[in-house]
Amino acid sequence: MEEKTQEEEKDQPLIHDFNKENLKNAFTPKVIALLVVIVIVGLLSGYFISNKTGPMGVKTTSVSSSNASKGTIIGSNDTSTFKDTAEGTLKEGGIDGEGAFHLVRPGGDSQNVYLTSSSVDLSKFIDKNIKVWGQTQKAQHAGWLMDVGRIEVL
Repeated sequence: MEEKTQEEEKDQPLIHDFNKENLKNAFTPKVIALLVVIVIVGLLSGYFISNKTGPMGVKTTSVSSSNASKGTIIGSNDTSTFKDTAEGTLKEGGIDGEGAFHLVRPGGDSQNVYLTSSSVDLSKFIDKNIKVWGQTQKAQHAGWLMDVGRIEVL
């Protein structure tokens, strides 16, 4: 093989014309088959992963308010991420756009914990006495705003 000299490299244009022949040569049957296999493997792995776990590795369990009995635990076992806990009766509604639910605790409204969750469906536990594990978030109006990752029915 001959090595190109610096002069020959300088003479070649930096931008080349787009040639349809080059595109036809790039998509050989082997390349097309490889792309199809990659897409199929990606779809199958996504399907199986989504059926095993929900967001952040949380095991998904179907719970209705009627079968959420005492001792039922739903959500993540990751206590390093969800290290804050609170107990109370779950009610709907946040405060000034913060949280979709809140825990009513002894001591009045100032003791409420406002809750949001992307991994647990809190609506299944309304009017139940629960313990939540979560991560405290910054809030403008709520005294305590928590992203819930785990719930236990008390």
